[in-house]
Amino acid sequence: MSKPQHIVLVGPLYPYRGGIAHFTQSLGRSLEARGHRVSAVTFSRQYPERLFPGRTQYETTPAEDALDAPRLIDTIGPRSWLRTARHLRALAPDAVVFQYWMPFFAPALGTIGRRLGDGAKRLAVVHNALPHERRPGDRALSRYFLRSCDGLLVLSDSVRRDAERLAPGVPVRQAAHPTYDFFGEAVPRVEARALLGLPAEAPVLLFFGFVRRYKGLHVLLDAMPGILERLPDACLVVAGEFYDDAAPYREQVRRLGLDAAVRFEDEYVPSEQVAPYFGAADLVVQPYLSATQSGVAQVAFHFERPVLTTDVGGLAESVPHERAGLVVPPEDAGALAAAAVRFFEEDMAASLAEGVRAVRAATDWRHVCEALEGLAEGV
Repeated sequence: MSKPQHIVLVGPLYPYRGGIAHFTQSLGRSLEARGHRVSAVTFSRQYPERLFPGRTQYETTPAEDALDAPRLIDTIGPRSWLRTARHLRALAPDAVVFQYWMPFFAPALGTIGRRLGDGAKRLAVVHNALPHERRPGDRALSRYFLRSCDGLLVLSDSVRRDAERLAPGVPVRQAAHPTYDFFGEAVPRVEARALLGLPAEAPVLLFFGFVRRYKGLHVLLDAMPGILERLPDACLVVAGEFYDDAAPYREQVRRLGLDAAVRFEDEYVPSEQVAPYFGAADLVVQPYLSATQSGVAQVAFHFERPVLTTDVGGLAESVPHERAGLVVPPEDAGALAAAAVRFFEEDMAASLAEGVRAVRAATDWRHVCEALEGLAEGV
């Protein structure tokens, strides 16, 4: 877009919580900063309560500077899809930008997109073309949505490959996942540990975000005995709500004798409480079994914390090995333990933090905005 445009964002926004809502909010403010007029639409019902695995879909504290977004889309109410399309047509935008991350949303968003007519360019930020945990019908649903779009923006190579297979002929652009910079200023290490009741000098590992099997927490727990063998005072903090049954993880901790070394914070961490967890951590660990990209790494980079991750999906793209973190094979507890021990024994924190700062400078929101502008111009 060579000149200011009217852009409507469609996706989760406050009062909905989570990484995609944070992304939509930041994208809107970044587009406004570039001179565009931004409107937004969000859900009246995002997930039916019986399908949502967490305790609540909503933020529990007020949001500052939230985009004004009417709650119009009921994901299981087709009449609302038609009303939303009429609302969007009445706004007469130059472009509508959907957030897409799960086939569950494909019928609603795909129908809305197909009902927009020829006035607005239909673009999508595709966080996942296919979900981490696959179900029958996922490909057909994603094809339905992706092929309703005039252009797709992806944030990793793996999502690009999926998108191009599912929607051949639809233009695709790629940008690096931007750093999440809306969680406030960093909290000094000593202060953060005092706030959380953590030892002042112990090595602290952080697993952050909701817990599902594909995120590999069980592999990290299996790695902990090997870490403690070399770093006996090490501590693992698991900060995030369990979307799986927590009992097997707690039993694994008991069986491995890790009660004194593992601390579970089984709850969603509100935005204003995020900074102390990253300030207290020496190393953020993402032992994922599958992934596309991850906002957790981008939060870590905002707080200048290196990341230990697995080589799945786009994670290794966003965490350059031995520059901004360490990358190991997935489902390998021994490799995970060895990398964590190496980080502390070789005192890699300072050198990796320097690389983190370089990655952070290269993943500004400007790049996502420019990719969307270029995508729209090419449609």
